[in-house]
Amino acid sequence: MSGTVHLDIEGPIATITNDNPTKHNAFDDDMDAQLFAALAELKSRKDVRAIIWRGEGPSWSSGRDVGSIGTNKTELTHHELMTRGHAGIQQIWEIDAPIIVPIQGWALGGSFQRALLCDIRICTPDAKFMLPEVGHGVIPDTGGVAVLSAMCGPGLVSDMVLTGRRLSSEEALYHGIVSRVVDADVLMDTAKEMAERIAASPMVAVKLARRVIGHLNRPPVRASMDDELIFQTFLNRSDDFAEFRAAKAEGREPNYRGS
Repeated sequence: MSGTVHLDIEGPIATITNDNPTKHNAFDDDMDAQLFAALAELKSRKDVRAIIWRGEGPSWSSGRDVGSIGTNKTELTHHELMTRGHAGIQQIWEIDAPIIVPIQGWALGGSFQRALLCDIRICTPDAKFMLPEVGHGVIPDTGGVAVLSAMCGPGLVSDMVLTGRRLSSEEALYHGIVSRVVDADVLMDTAKEMAERIAASPMVAVKLARRVIGHLNRPPVRASMDDELIFQTFLNRSDDFAEFRAAKAEGREPNYRGS
């Protein structure tokens, strides 16, 4: 059974919930569509002053549900699917209300990158952050690499992307990926307190401050996502990716040729 993404609005605060806890909130195509629909609604809701994007269960999100890949039939090309995904998640930038992401457990792959596109991230001590895509024959493709580079510099980014290194909550705080580490039993209370403080501030000041901050790094993030769109499409059809899949299916060592 597929998971769901809920949108609940209570007064000036909206809550998006990743709800697929048995799979650590891994996303499939249906959940993507529900998320993008929720973001589209939030673009039009001028009464919403702050947003919390949370995850049900032990993790915020473990990334893509690999078991769902290839199960949804579509006539769209890989390039078209990626274009649709980029347009869907970039709606975050068109929402006036800031988005706070309280993270527990895993924040993995594309889901981690989506969290990086938001305004504020906090986490529990058990939170873990990874970009494992290269080990699966592809590259990160949701803009997170550009955001991480601005936060942490190319050294840590290269380590995480090229080796798939897992980052702890302490390291995430040190590098500014999260702004606070709080105990699990107060994670949502802390996020709500932050959202209430934002919602109580003059709306136009919050909106314009968010735009100023966004303009500082958004152009390179957009440029990076444009590159990711092209390179990921190439990778999907590359000889090395075909060899990666064949070697895995046949239980043998791959023979990569760099093409």
